[in-house]
Amino acid sequence: MDEKTTLLYVDDEELNLKLFEINFKKKFNILTAESGDEGLDLLKLNPKTLIVISDMKMPGMNGIEFIKLAKKDFPHIRFFILTGFDITEEIADALNERLIHKYFRKPFDMKEIEESIMEFL
Repeated sequence: MDEKTTLLYVDDEELNLKLFEINFKKKFNILTAESGDEGLDLLKLNPKTLIVISDMKMPGMNGIEFIKLAKKDFPHIRFFILTGFDITEEIADALNERLIHKYFRKPFDMKEIEESIMEFL
C-alpha cells in the first residue's frame, strides 16, 4: 500500500474530528468535515476517497441523509455511521438497504473501526 487510503470523517463536533485524525493519520489520509454539505464538497475534491464515516446526529443534515446524497455521486465508497445512541429504525433501514456497511457506537472503538475499514481494502 504505497499511497495511503483516503478516509473522510464527518462530525459536527470538532473534538471528535481531532481525536479521529490523531488516531488514524498514520495509517490513512484523513479528511474531516463538520457537516454533510462540507463532506459532499470534500468528496468532489477528493474522488479517490474509499471510506466515509459519518456521525448520525448533525444539524441541518443527518448522517443518513448525507450518505444518501454522497452515494449517488460516489457509489464506490464504503459508508459507515457513528452514533452515540442505540440503533434507530433509520440506521437499521440503511443497513438493510446496504446504504451503510456497519454502524459504530460512540465513544468510538479505534480497533473496531480500523478492523472494519481493513475488511474493505
